[in-house]
Amino acid sequence: MSARPLHGGRLQEAARRYGIDPAAWMDLSTGINPQPWPVPPVPQSVWQRLPEDDDGLEHAAAAFYGSDALLPLAGSQAAIQLLPALFPHSRVAILSPTYSEHPHGWMQAGHAVRAVAPDGIDAAVDMNDILLLVQPNNPCGTLFPPERVMDWQARLAARGGTLIVDEAFIDATPEASIVRHAGRPGLVVLRSLGKFFGLAGARVGFMFAEQSLRDALALKLGPWPVAGPSRWVARYALADRDWQTTQRARLAADAARLAALLRATGWGEVSGCALFQRVLTANAAALHDAFCRRGILLRLFDAPAALRFGLPADEVEWRRLERAVDEVAAGGCAAANSLVGAAPSPRLQP
Repeated sequence: MSARPLHGGRLQEAARRYGIDPAAWMDLSTGINPQPWPVPPVPQSVWQRLPEDDDGLEHAAAAFYGSDALLPLAGSQAAIQLLPALFPHSRVAILSPTYSEHPHGWMQAGHAVRAVAPDGIDAAVDMNDILLLVQPNNPCGTLFPPERVMDWQARLAARGGTLIVDEAFIDATPEASIVRHAGRPGLVVLRSLGKFFGLAGARVGFMFAEQSLRDALALKLGPWPVAGPSRWVARYALADRDWQTTQRARLAADAARLAALLRATGWGEVSGCALFQRVLTANAAALHDAFCRRGILLRLFDAPAALRFGLPADEVEWRRLERAVDEVAAGGCAAANSLVGAAPSPRLQP
């Protein structure tokens, strides 16, 4: 049985490894909005009562996403882990590289999993039973036009196949989503409040799918899959249109700023989305170490070698990142490798 994939946000581990107090770090490893939806005080009664399905969450989610074919989850991770058991053993094509929990879950459930590059997706549609995409893809930001994605869905569904699309990072660009088509046979869409809303700790997500699949997953989940306070927070966040509009404009500007900063270094190809940028470079490990020595935590990947940068939270953090980029770029990767007592960087998965 393969080991559970590791993830970003492992700040305590980095603090111990580099001997830097956790409070002194700038954590850019997670791809989560650093300016989260401002959670108001949660009424005491919400903590005291069991969650109820008629509290308004489903209505708010349907209005925000544009589909009522939904099932609330304790984060989309719940569906990622349980969905593979709801399908007969299948040939599953998964866009690669991508969020490692997806291939891990399908392989653990006994499916035949095939990693597919972006230019191989079209051919894979006709050779597999299930196609799984992350839109925009994590960690590289690849985003297929919705019309093309729905063409793949129609081709799969015509022979009883299924398209699964994880849209965890798509809220900043809702026009790219296909969630409005949810409910038809052969289509599953996953959404999450963790990234755009910056509420990863609330553990709220949704699966959009036809009724029979939602019923099957609900049976696996059992009662009260989402905590009452999390449901309360999610309902108000989903309804806050002014905050959402402001954040989309800010995130687009910040993503462009980050991409420009990283391209100027010449370290390697830069790609991403509104919440992160990836630098594809053979020197990823040395660069990761150099930033860690400055108390800046990034995501390191080794297949292929790359670094993923999340967004700074404010102008103070931007200036700190810009200074670090200048210093590391001026010193070069060889200097980063030669630092006395260099600790090996932890290698994480998407």
